[in-house]
Amino acid sequence: MAYTALYRKWRPTRFEDVRGQDHVVRTLTNQLNSDRVGHAYLFCGTRGTGKTTIAKIFARAVNCEHPVNGSPCNECPTCRGILSGNSVNVVEIDAASNNGVDNIREIREEVKYKPTEGRYRVYIIDEVHMLSTGAFNALLKTLEEPPEYVIFILATTEVQKIPITVLSRCQRYDFKRLSLAELKSQISDLLAAEGVEAEDTAVSYLARQADGSSRDALSLMEQCISLYYGEKLTYDRVLDVLGAVDQTVFSSLLRCVLSYDVQGAIHVVDELLSTGRELTQFVSDFTWYLRNIMLIQTEDPREDVLGISRENLFMMKEEAGNMDINQVMRYIRILGELSNQIRYASSKRVMLELALMRMMQPAMQDDLDSILDRIRSLEERGVASPDAARYDAERMSAAQPAEPVEQRTIEVTAATMEDCKLLAADWEGIVEEQGRLLRSILVGTRVGVSDNDSLSIYFKDPYFFSVADKTGRVEEIREILKNKYDKEFRITLKCLKVNEATPRAVLGKTIPGIEMEIEE
Repeated sequence: MAYTALYRKWRPTRFEDVRGQDHVVRTLTNQLNSDRVGHAYLFCGTRGTGKTTIAKIFARAVNCEHPVNGSPCNECPTCRGILSGNSVNVVEIDAASNNGVDNIREIREEVKYKPTEGRYRVYIIDEVHMLSTGAFNALLKTLEEPPEYVIFILATTEVQKIPITVLSRCQRYDFKRLSLAELKSQISDLLAAEGVEAEDTAVSYLARQADGSSRDALSLMEQCISLYYGEKLTYDRVLDVLGAVDQTVFSSLLRCVLSYDVQGAIHVVDELLSTGRELTQFVSDFTWYLRNIMLIQTEDPREDVLGISRENLFMMKEEAGNMDINQVMRYIRILGELSNQIRYASSKRVMLELALMRMMQPAMQDDLDSILDRIRSLEERGVASPDAARYDAERMSAAQPAEPVEQRTIEVTAATMEDCKLLAADWEGIVEEQGRLLRSILVGTRVGVSDNDSLSIYFKDPYFFSVADKTGRVEEIREILKNKYDKEFRITLKCLKVNEATPRAVLGKTIPGIEMEIEE
């Protein structure tokens, strides 16, 4: 016997087997039990939610010789004929390929003849929104006043494309997406029926990837079973089949973004591509990961609500505590825009890396969330509000005894001293002349000297020092100074420790503009 796909093998044959559409099932069974069957129905909803399945059950129920509580018995000759597809009383039409006026005229001719068996002739028109304008007009009169033995069931995933004249002639039923719990229950039951053992985390991930579609859930499940036939279905194996990644990868990438580690983020992308992961799927999963962090920030959900393990929940709570909710929302918005663009893009990696740069550099954007993120970053560096910074400093100095400031003394040559004079006088203006990115990195830095008798740019903020050090900013700064002064400078980057002052250069006199003492 030929193999049957799981979504066809386990398609419900009775109303009692349908999951997630109780409001539709209850209404239709009440109509059947009270003999108040309508003549035209419109089933609306996303893919895989059961529109065609319920239409077929309803077509058998209205013709069944021995219905049971509104459901077809599936045993009588009429039910068996419809199930096998041999009945002429139930006609399925794909409007995507039969959308012309001539196709509708054929239906109008056929409805003149009474059914040879059963009570009703049922027409199921799938993807009805694909009908042409002329076809819709040709259907209107028949749809409004069909013969008493004809029922139309129209199914669509895009109800907004249906003319209002058709909508007003039908009973409309909106099919909802299946919840995560309903999909998990369905997948678990069918895995047990197929004799497949699976981890709960694997089932949860399959349910989430199905995105509310029962058919998608079964198709993904079948794909995983086929690759690991006869073996236990683990979380890692599901990720491998679907081209997804483990939660730890999202954590690593997010930490790179939060620490402005461009090289680290690019390295994570490299690893993704080297293992054959699909970037479109990765963007979708990363968005979901940030969504979970946002939920953790607003409430305290359980791991089963988020669909993650206890260990991953602990890790995500730690990350949620280090982020502002507006910052998370900005990241989600950037990834949302990326997911719409990357699906059909030819340079997916470039688009992903650009989005990561936008996440790390709010100065590249002018929207409100980015401005708030920039203000938050400045506040962390202590330069957003001078008055607030001064108040905090006074309060801390009053509360704690002053500690001696560590300061080193370095002997420098006359040439290095002259370079210090030159740059110290112009440094603030040089920083202000740069573009957004470099200017944001260099704000608050000071010019000093190093033990190797070279000039150093001293950072107080380790984050910005890391960004400058790992992105090759030294060469860029050296080129800027060469163009300005027509002179080669030996430049290094240094990060000051807590309570560490810029080194004191020893040569002569105090130089205005240099924050160090100069001695002979």
